Amino acid sequence: MAAPEWPEVGLALAEGRRELVVRGPRPEGGGELDPRLYGLAPLLQHLELSGVAGLRGLEGGEGGGLGRLRQLRSLVLSGDGLRALPPELGQLSELRLLDVSDNRLRALPACLGRLAQLSSLKASGNQLQALPPELAACSRLALLHLSDNLLPELPAALLAPGLALLSTLSAARNRIQRLGDGISELRGLRTLDLSDNFLSEIPWELADCPKLKEINLKGNKFKDKRLEKMVNGCQTKSILDYLKAGGRGKGRGKTEGNEKNESKEKARKKAVKRDDADEADEEDLNKLVLRVLRFSESPCTVQVKVTPNVKDVRPYIVCCIVEGMQLRQGNALKRFLVAQTKLHDDICLKRTLATIATHDLQLVKGPLLYDARPCQSLKITPLGRKEVKAVDLVRQLQMEADEQRKQKKRQNVSGLHKYLQLLNGKEKFPCLVDAEDCVISFPPITNSEKTKIKKTTSQLFVEVTSPANLQACKEVMDSLIMRMAELNKFTFENQEQETVSGDEAEEASEGTVVPDPVVDQTVTQAATSELIVKQVRVVDVDGNLKVVYPAKTDLNLNVDRVTVIR
Repeated sequence: MAAPEWPEVGLALAEGRRELVVRGPRPEGGGELDPRLYGLAPLLQHLELSGVAGLRGLEGGEGGGLGRLRQLRSLVLSGDGLRALPPELGQLSELRLLDVSDNRLRALPACLGRLAQLSSLKASGNQLQALPPELAACSRLALLHLSDNLLPELPAALLAPGLALLSTLSAARNRIQRLGDGISELRGLRTLDLSDNFLSEIPWELADCPKLKEINLKGNKFKDKRLEKMVNGCQTKSILDYLKAGGRGKGRGKTEGNEKNESKEKARKKAVKRDDADEADEEDLNKLVLRVLRFSESPCTVQVKVTPNVKDVRPYIVCCIVEGMQLRQGNALKRFLVAQTKLHDDICLKRTLATIATHDLQLVKGPLLYDARPCQSLKITPLGRKEVKAVDLVRQLQMEADEQRKQKKRQNVSGLHKYLQLLNGKEKFPCLVDAEDCVISFPPITNSEKTKIKKTTSQLFVEVTSPANLQACKEVMDSLIMRMAELNKFTFENQEQETVSGDEAEEASEGTVVPDPVVDQTVTQAATSELIVKQVRVVDVDGNLKVVYPAKTDLNLNVDRVTVIR
């Protein structure tokens, strides 16, 4: 039987790509891997094989299998029905991210301990009952997702001094009954999610994690009802203070030498301190939280390449990914769209300074190309309209504007019509094009119906373009994300009823959209209003970095009510 040939592999070979994304079942050869893939070995840095049912061919043999891809920095093998991982994984010395979520893995190989550069490991949605002790050798590991497995406890391999950089640990929906005393060894831990397990107590050592800022322990049945109340209120600071003070639930308690009756002065000081802590907790709960994930922590396949054609048209663009935006409830989507319109009129100076576009990330097929093309040949399917040439769309909008003026007997027009003058005299129009050469954005006029956001949208791809300068793009993006955080907190606090249209519900039930495995699906969005902002790289045609957002200097919001976690 002839070896299967995947079109994605052929295209990557022809263009000399550094990334390869293959999603969905293969019509020919079942899940047998296209052997031509290994011809990309000298260049390939990102490989995603997701939803390839019955994937085979990763093992070694004469050619060395997966171990030949020595330049790989991120590897996604999600939803492939894998029962085991090949030992050749240990040869990928440059690997930073490994995503093996939603498979049938009962164990992870010991060879993972040889991945000295590994910073992100995602193994949610498997059947893991333990982790290899060799994992403790991954000293650069910063993010670990183990939710939806069968772990009876936090593995000893995790509670080791060698994992000092581990900042995010998610092990929700397992069978964890005990949180080991060694948890204090995780000195860099910032976020801990152990929701929906079988915990009944929390060791006081958890309070000795100096950087811990967020704990999610909901769905556990604690013996200490006061502690359980704090847990259900997401009061991280109160929980840690309670453990430090010797609260029940396996706290430090009092030493044997302590007197039972404390002096009135000491009791008064404790009461004042407790009141101050409660006020601080209330203030923390009222803050907006933005979490920034760098590209190295969560590489994304949506990269934007900029051509020289945009130089004299609209040369500047920045992009990012936003997760955690809740749009299902009530009028949340409407409020978000209205907020964009207001930003366009205010900080964007009626789109003359910059233009915002938001897309449903699951519908965006990267990599993307930011280009300027002749107006006579450029085609787009605008929001709420059929496919049309850009020049015809502009002409049609101009006719609508003229008719609007006649009917209302005034010069001002509304909607897209008021931005038409921004294209006057342009022979080429700017556009953002996806991997299938479909235009998904036509700034400063409209987005495409193809990537339209809906109530069911959970991850957004956001772009800001400008004819003026790069700083304008960044400032507008900062303002947009700040506004998104405010809206999300409002939606979260008001708990409006979920409303999804019939078409959207039918689409969701039919599973017409396959979630992007690179985008983290394990974030507990229902339990917090926190937004996660992920970096997107913009490069030139040669692959040289032009800009990444958010960089260290971005989102430095001088606002007391906002907490940015990096």
